[in-house]
Amino acid sequence: MKKYIFKRLLMGLVVLLGVITITFIIARIVPSDPAAKWVGARATPEQIEKAKIELGLNKPIPVQFINYLKDLLKGDLGNSLRTHQPITKELATYIPATLELVLFGFILAIIIGIPMGIYSAKKKDKAMDHISRFFSIGSVSLPTFWVALFLQLIFYRNLGILPLGGRVSTETTIFYNLPHITGMLLFDSLITGQWAIFWDALTHIILPGITIALYPIGLVARMTRSALLEVLNEDYITASRSYGISERKVLWNYALKNTLGPTATVLTLSLGYTLVNTFLVETIFSWPGLGNYVSTSVVTLDYPAIIGVTIFSATCYVILNLIADIIIAMDPRVRV
Repeated sequence: MKKYIFKRLLMGLVVLLGVITITFIIARIVPSDPAAKWVGARATPEQIEKAKIELGLNKPIPVQFINYLKDLLKGDLGNSLRTHQPITKELATYIPATLELVLFGFILAIIIGIPMGIYSAKKKDKAMDHISRFFSIGSVSLPTFWVALFLQLIFYRNLGILPLGGRVSTETTIFYNLPHITGMLLFDSLITGQWAIFWDALTHIILPGITIALYPIGLVARMTRSALLEVLNEDYITASRSYGISERKVLWNYALKNTLGPTATVLTLSLGYTLVNTFLVETIFSWPGLGNYVSTSVVTLDYPAIIGVTIFSATCYVILNLIADIIIAMDPRVRV
């Protein structure tokens, strides 16, 4: 098991190094002058040359790349060309809001997707099975931006029961001091007992949370159904039924636990996909997370910030992929 994990970890590091190399090369070949952006629009040639020395852009490309790798090993992603602030510090400000949104969608995928897949397998080829499969395919196929705009139209414009966007309402920010412990507002307000802030934050996260949760819900439901149907045809399931064991016990105690491996793998990988997919959703719902940070960085051509977010997303995806591999490796047949 240790050897298997070490090999997967080594492969993940190779992938991460490839991402770092590609992003570094792209940042150097894109027609832009980081030094000019660093000193401002009305900078003199002398100021631009001084900025190049300050940023290390006057050195050969291989030397710049080695220095960049050394800074990454120290956790230094460089400074933003727009704000001149350390990118690591800025990411620490925006990441909690994105993680809160992703975890909310992840929880919805678990409590909705897995039971839906189980019920669909139990009622195979019946009406509810067809409805479940139709919903699963639709949730995976629909464009995220369309779902976001559709939910805003229905629940804000027509019904008026949920807010259009933002993390909390303006009244809450005026009359209450928002707690800041982890940066995840729902969790912080819950552990501090500020229920007014908690309910307001909960109403604001519902629409964007449902939007990003639709894809993993459909994916998990389909995978759970497929894996469960395969397991239900195994000989030991037939033997358990022949012994007179109740169908409920056969389904939940014997069959389901053997489907959790592939289901957990899909769920873990979809979490990584959801983390990247939040960028567009956050922009539509004015959610103060990495999405707004990236969109602002793209508009202002702040390449160090864009690269920092890219490396962070790639690192999260590599870690989640490693977790998925470990879950799969719990089956000894996979390691062999």
